[in-house]
Amino acid sequence: MLQILGITSPIFVLIAIGFLCVRFAVVSREQIAGMGKFVITLALPALVIKALTERPLHEVFDRNYLLAYGIGSLAVFWLGFAFSRWVRRDGLSGSALSGLGMSMSNSGFIGYPIVAMVLGPTAAVGLALGMMVENLLVLPMALALAEAGDQRGVGIGRALAETFRRLLRNPIIISISIGLVLSLLEIPLPSVPRKAIEMLAMASAPVALFVIGGNLYGLKIGGMFADVAQLGVGKLLLHPLAVLLCLLVFPVQDPALRVAAVLFACAPMMSIYPIIGQRYGLEGRCAAALVASTVLSFLTISAFIAVLH
Repeated sequence: MLQILGITSPIFVLIAIGFLCVRFAVVSREQIAGMGKFVITLALPALVIKALTERPLHEVFDRNYLLAYGIGSLAVFWLGFAFSRWVRRDGLSGSALSGLGMSMSNSGFIGYPIVAMVLGPTAAVGLALGMMVENLLVLPMALALAEAGDQRGVGIGRALAETFRRLLRNPIIISISIGLVLSLLEIPLPSVPRKAIEMLAMASAPVALFVIGGNLYGLKIGGMFADVAQLGVGKLLLHPLAVLLCLLVFPVQDPALRVAAVLFACAPMMSIYPIIGQRYGLEGRCAAALVASTVLSFLTISAFIAVLH
């Protein structure tokens, strides 16, 4: 147990430092937002390009990993959507966001630092593969459903078209495309840009953890136990279990990648979850779920590491 705490504790120490720095006005929310933008637009894309260009494409592209992670994530998304829609009688937008919160991990800000500490360089490959599923499948589907249920009456076709246009400008999607092209054509990066990319990639984990801690300050749970319980159980338990079961059907040859898939699924929902919810008037619910899941993930991630070890 002490070994597991030795792996997970530094992650949450950095999160706590970010939280305290905002709490005591060492850094402002605007500065935290700027750091988050740096991670999303530069550091994580650099990490993805580094992962995809360091190894031949056939070693990076793992069909079974994509199938297991994708099918497991989709199963949990639709389970969460159905439970919210037909059991809890939630609206279409709320049900879509419930499914999104249960099935899309905070892969960059929490998942990657933890997996990197457990597995090393394999974490970057898992991050790139997982982000293909999250950014090309889960997120567009959830946003299209949420837009269709919005009071403004935006049709699902228009929502899909707008989502597709946004994805084309997404730095992560652009970096995945660049990395895949370079790997497919076997074009090596020159030494200077390669070194710059490596330096940016190294900054992704610590800055990301600091940002998630800063973003947690000021978020309140208050009276949303049912929503928080559903999203917490779905994200922290059902999602990794679903991916683990799918790995039995679609076995991944590399044992490190198998562990990476489950640990990425263990991470709480993405830190921009309340921002997405704000568009549909559900920021309170999303923020409460984010706070609770991030705190409880310390226990669940440690438990999964123990079991997988």
